[in-house]
Amino acid sequence: MKKIFILTGEPSGDKLASEVIKQIKLKENNIEYLCLGGENLKSLNIESISNLKDITYIGITSVLLNIFKIKKIINETVKKIVEFKPDILFSVDSPDFSLRVAEKVKQENPNIKTIHYVSPQIWVWRKDRIKKYKNYIDHMLLLFKFEKKYYDEENMTNTFVGHPLLELNSNKVDISNILPKNKKIISLFPGSRISEINLLLPILLDFMKLMNKKYNDFYFVFHSTEIMRNKILDKISDFEDDNYQIVSNSNIKEDIIKNSFFAVSKSGTVSLEISKYEVPSIIIYKMNPINFFFIKRMVKTKFANIINIINQKEVIPELLQSECNSKEIFNSVNYFIQKPELVKEQKELVKKTIKSMQNDELSSLNAANIVLNYINN
Repeated sequence: MKKIFILTGEPSGDKLASEVIKQIKLKENNIEYLCLGGENLKSLNIESISNLKDITYIGITSVLLNIFKIKKIINETVKKIVEFKPDILFSVDSPDFSLRVAEKVKQENPNIKTIHYVSPQIWVWRKDRIKKYKNYIDHMLLLFKFEKKYYDEENMTNTFVGHPLLELNSNKVDISNILPKNKKIISLFPGSRISEINLLLPILLDFMKLMNKKYNDFYFVFHSTEIMRNKILDKISDFEDDNYQIVSNSNIKEDIIKNSFFAVSKSGTVSLEISKYEVPSIIIYKMNPINFFFIKRMVKTKFANIINIINQKEVIPELLQSECNSKEIFNSVNYFIQKPELVKEQKELVKKTIKSMQNDELSSLNAANIVLNYINN
C-alpha cells in the first residue's frame, strides 16, 4: 500500500490540504495517510501526530521566544515522518516550518518524494530561496500564475494549479435559523493564531462599540477555528451588547460570508475567500513593532493583500500597524456604507482580478493529479 504524509502548519494550510486529499480519495482509495493537521484533515479520518496549535507561532519575536520548542517539534516531526516511510511527503504552506521539515526528511531519506503546495512568497522577498528549494523539493505547486516565471528561471519543477479557495462551493447550507433576519451581517476575522487574536480581537470589539453607537441594524459574526473558539469566547463574554456570535463550523462559514454585507479581515488567505464571493471588505493587521521593523526592511511589495499586489493599487483598503485601530476601522467601514458607489467599484475590480487568478479546472483536482502521478510512477 502506498503512503502519503500530509504536513501542515496552520488551519488555513489544513483546509487547503483537505481539499486536495478529498480529490485523491475520490480517485484512489488504496492509500495510507498520516498527517500533522487540524480539524479539516481530521474530518477525513486522517490521524494527526501532533496538535496543530503547538506550532502556530507568528512573527520573529514569537519564534525566538519559542525557538527551542519549535526545533524540538521539527525534529520530532521529521522522526515520525521517516518512521512512517511515506512514498510522498505532501507539505502545505507554512514554509518556515514545513520546508525545514521537508529538508531534513530529504536528508534522512532521499527516496521520499517531496511535493510542496503553496509557494513561499518569493515575489515579496528573498527570491534566491528557490536555489535552495531545488535541493529538497521535487515539485512546487503554485497558486498564482505570475509565480511560475520565478521557478522557470531556476529550472525548478513547478505547476500552476490555481487556488482551491477560489473554487465556488455549490453546496448551499440553510443559515436562516442561525442569523437574524432583520440585520445586516458584518463578518469579522480576528485570525487563527492566539497571537493574532490577542492583538486584533480587542480592536474589533472597540470597533463594534463604535458601530453600535451609530447604527442599530448590524449583526457581527466572528469567524473562528474550533481550536480558538473558546479563546475568543473568553475575551468577548463581557461585551455589553448581544448582536454578535462566534461561528467555528466550517460547513456554514462560507454561506455566512456569502450573506455578509461587509467583512473586516486580518490579512491572509481568508481575504481571498471573502473576495471570491464579492463581499466588500477591508484588511487589518497588527504585529509586534520589532517584527514589523524587520519585515518592513525585507519586503519588496507595497501592499499586503494579493488583490492589491496584482492590481498595484489599493483596491481593498489596508489598515496596518498604527492604522489598525478601532477608530480607523470604523471610519473606513462607515465610509463604504455612506458611499455605495465605492462598494460597486471594489466589487467590479475584485471580480475581474479573481477571474484572472482562476485555473480552467479545479485547482484541488490539478494538485491531486500531480500527487497521484508521483504515487503511480
